[in-house]
Amino acid sequence: MYKKAGKIASLVIAVSMLLAGCSGGSKEGSGETEESKAPAAQTVELSAPGTYPLVKDKTTLKIMVRGNPLVENFETNEFTKWYEEKTNVHIEWEVVPEQSMQEKLNLVLASEDYPDVIMGLNVSPTQQMIYGSQGAFLPLNDLIEKEGTQTKKMFQDNPEIKDTVTAIDGKIYALPEVNDCYHCSMSQKMWIYEPWLKKLGLEMPKTTDDLYNVLKAFKEKDPNGNGKKDEVPLSITQKSWRSTIDSFLMNSFIYNPVYGSSSKHMYIKGGKLDVAYNKPEWREGLRYLNKLYKDGLIAPESFTQDENQLIQQGENPDTVILGASTGGHEGVFTQLLGESGRWKEYKAVPPLKGPEGVQYAATDTTALTPGSFIITKKAKNPELALRWADGLYEKEMTLRSVYGRPDQEWRDAKDGEIGINGKPAVWSELKSFGTVQNVNWAQTGPAMRSNDFRLSAVAKGDDDLEVILYNETKNKYEPYKPTDVSTVPPLFLTNEQASEVADLAKTINDYVDEMIARFVIGDASLDTEWDSYVSQLDNMNLKRYLEIYQTAYDEKNKK
Repeated sequence: MYKKAGKIASLVIAVSMLLAGCSGGSKEGSGETEESKAPAAQTVELSAPGTYPLVKDKTTLKIMVRGNPLVENFETNEFTKWYEEKTNVHIEWEVVPEQSMQEKLNLVLASEDYPDVIMGLNVSPTQQMIYGSQGAFLPLNDLIEKEGTQTKKMFQDNPEIKDTVTAIDGKIYALPEVNDCYHCSMSQKMWIYEPWLKKLGLEMPKTTDDLYNVLKAFKEKDPNGNGKKDEVPLSITQKSWRSTIDSFLMNSFIYNPVYGSSSKHMYIKGGKLDVAYNKPEWREGLRYLNKLYKDGLIAPESFTQDENQLIQQGENPDTVILGASTGGHEGVFTQLLGESGRWKEYKAVPPLKGPEGVQYAATDTTALTPGSFIITKKAKNPELALRWADGLYEKEMTLRSVYGRPDQEWRDAKDGEIGINGKPAVWSELKSFGTVQNVNWAQTGPAMRSNDFRLSAVAKGDDDLEVILYNETKNKYEPYKPTDVSTVPPLFLTNEQASEVADLAKTINDYVDEMIARFVIGDASLDTEWDSYVSQLDNMNLKRYLEIYQTAYDEKNKK
């Protein structure tokens, strides 16, 4: 639900998270195409498109899937069993731990030990193009035309989705997970513990100075009332959704979208692509963060702790100790829907006005996760694999795969019920999303959740997580959506561009991340080392890096 990858071998690690791609197909001089190496398709008797079961005789697909901390066991999962009965397709799962999914994907791609299908690993456009052009990933265009009843409908109703997933060679190498999530579109949020504000007689911060004063009060005035200086004013993890130290606060100094691991901190202004991290405004933002850190208002472990350690702070058993954190939702730093109920007591901080009046809600309008479902050259039944995935875009399958069983985890709306958007509701969630269970796939793999679909859920009041996130976003972030600058969309690159940009992106982004930490904790001086930092970025060929993305962006606009 939130929003809450020769020379190619050497590039595998570097491109694992890039957004890019291109095409090709045959081995030069051999006359042998990569596609010709694929195993001959087995003869299976498919039913007519859009009907079930998909095959007369039970058939197995081998799927490598990203592990999901909310799913106990994909093999015994209730939706897995239900969908097998409906489709007559048995899944042999290879579950990859989420924390190491990119490394595992890289190894599989390098070794060519492919399953039939790669699902939920969010394979980047770069990898789609590189391995698609080599024939490792099958182009899906003809399969969609022949078997993709729901996919064709999705493309017809949402042409922008087809445009986003189509590579510059015109081929589609992966199906997306569509999740047009309103609150996810402005997900770089900060959350603050409201009871402490009330106890200390403080208002919700409106400026960066306000935030400093509030955090200082949290540190010094014993808001949890236990007589100890155990309060942690602001604690962050760099490893959860929209939770990095710069994701929210830098938008009070300069537009700072964090979308995309290669294009992070990159924005479009006046049709030109640029980055935030070499600008004077970025320097002033770092100076503010350094002040927070130096005065003990940011927890020192913010650069090293993982999400579980942060949640332990948020759920401290004896008393509340966490004053504020950042993230796309409250579950980044508390136990979402947990017994303590603390998650409901943290309220979103609106974008803060910086010293120069900058006040952005960074916006990402990309309503899908690319690379959610890929059919490899090892698939013996690619038509069946496409049909199996295509069915997941149906309304009932999406509800079952994301939420669970009808009349247990969700139901159809009743006459007179009103949706989150104030219109007649279509469906109702009966159990809140976000708990560990074994009845759904919890947003793993293809699904079709348009904005209208999400907001047509019955509004259940102030305790409804989706309602909370919708209202916090609508009331506090929508007014600060940028009008003069925007986030870079996913971009396919040619193979040549991808090869060149891979090393540039990794080198530059790793260096920027390192220097953010060093400047904030004071290990590097913003007065004496800033110029050398900017010069080093120039030496890393930042200019060429931007040129490549500018070319890809211009090409996308032409198309």
